[in-house]
Amino acid sequence: MKRREFFKSAAIGGAAATVGLAAPALAQGNITWRMVTTWPKNFPGLGVGAQNLADRITRASGGRLTVQVFSAGEMVPPLQALDAVIDGSAEMSHGTPYYWQNKSQGLSFFTGVPFGMTSRELTAWVRYLGGQQIWDEIYDQFGIVGFLSGDTGTQAGGWFRNELTGVADIQGLRFRTPGLGGQVWGKLGASVTNMAAGEIFAALQSGTLDAAEFVGPYNDLALGFYQIAKNYYFPSFVEPGLATEVAVSKSKLMELPEDLQEIVRTCSQAAYDDVASDMYANDPRALAALVNEHGVQIRRFPDEILEAGAKASMELIGEIREGGDPLTKKVAESFVSAFNLLRTRTEGTDMPYLAAREKYIKYS
Repeated sequence: MKRREFFKSAAIGGAAATVGLAAPALAQGNITWRMVTTWPKNFPGLGVGAQNLADRITRASGGRLTVQVFSAGEMVPPLQALDAVIDGSAEMSHGTPYYWQNKSQGLSFFTGVPFGMTSRELTAWVRYLGGQQIWDEIYDQFGIVGFLSGDTGTQAGGWFRNELTGVADIQGLRFRTPGLGGQVWGKLGASVTNMAAGEIFAALQSGTLDAAEFVGPYNDLALGFYQIAKNYYFPSFVEPGLATEVAVSKSKLMELPEDLQEIVRTCSQAAYDDVASDMYANDPRALAALVNEHGVQIRRFPDEILEAGAKASMELIGEIREGGDPLTKKVAESFVSAFNLLRTRTEGTDMPYLAAREKYIKYS
């Protein structure tokens, strides 16, 4: 889908949805919830994933719990989605935890940490090594419960107008990149900002931004960044296993019968795995289109930048462990403990296998 057509359909869909906006319905025992998202309507992977999650909950509940989706800007601005759940304007939001690090820096750990866990490691920490329990503690302050709801895998490093040869090229670079990763790029000398998906292209086009990262080929092709910047860097060292979330009003969740509560939880987990497969299947095809049809240059970050980024990442995590608020420090300690355990599995088993496969297996 071309970028202009993509946003045209988003605008039409947004107008239609806004007209139908209504308060939660309770008729004949059926409940309607509103899910606000940070994604444009029909956005590949993430926006579609939010809609699929809503549809899955509706089907699994036999219509007893119907979830209506409002894409970015249809009900609230994209980066105010969580606030809509906190103030009761919506029952659910679909975004990613590091968008809300102004509420607690600890939330960023549940999206992705620079040079941190892969998506499989992150899932293991959240589900089996105490991550969810600490996440619950943070969100409980705001009357929210968060669940993993999508997985992009290791992301692309970003789009740059000019080739990067070393750290000197980062100084003063106006770069869209959020979360802890944005703080690492800031330590390297970039001028960092965050903005929603639908705002990035215009900022690149106007020169407000020199570079931007969002997710990866599947999303980035739809957003049209290749029209402005041709240098596409892989892989991201600040977003090695990014996760999205569905945030739910805790009071509304607790009002549901136990079977509907479990449907929300289980469907969120299924959505996490479903989005991962969607991204993995479509990223290679989108990347081929970017290279073959649009002349994009695929590049890797120079070792000087990787080394400086790793040092900045360890410095940042050290600062959080020493000087963060108690809950953020608790998150960081739990993360580091799980990371040190889980990397032994990844580096001792997965990486040697992948190295052997790369070296010896070639199919025509």
